Amino acid sequence: MKALIQRVKKASVSVDGKIVGKCGQGFLVLLGVGKGDSSQQIPYIANKIVNMRVFSDSDGKFNLSLKDIKGECLIVSQFTLYADTRHGNRPGFTDAAEPVIANELYKEFCEIVAGLGVKVERGVFGAMMDVELVNDGPVTIMVESRGSMGSDIVT
Repeated sequence: MKALIQRVKKASVSVDGKIVGKCGQGFLVLLGVGKGDSSQQIPYIANKIVNMRVFSDSDGKFNLSLKDIKGECLIVSQFTLYADTRHGNRPGFTDAAEPVIANELYKEFCEIVAGLGVKVERGVFGAMMDVELVNDGPVTIMVESRGSMGSDIVT
């Protein structure tokens, strides 16, 4: 599982010209679910996101978390995080999870982040979306859980 986190001043996602999700200060999270990913990986990534100290304190240092600033999250499913670009010019996506599995894990991820006390808005799984954001910094960080390979799974 991969989460590309962008610190934002605001972000929104639209489908067919209608805004379906938006957030103020906080994170735009692009979530990719890979083959073999499971619910076991979600707590690790969710806790990392909610508690990652990348917001500035009064001294301008990265000491505050999303929770500390009472920030918001816009979470968008993004299978293209699993693009394989090693061969040719057309990316392959065979490492991405099947849509039914990915959608279930995406929904579960959103619920767990919300359960950690963060306001969560969502994109529409599988839809063509327009994402607008004001990147703050810019600060963009990748958080990954290695699944069956990993020592970073928390149960």
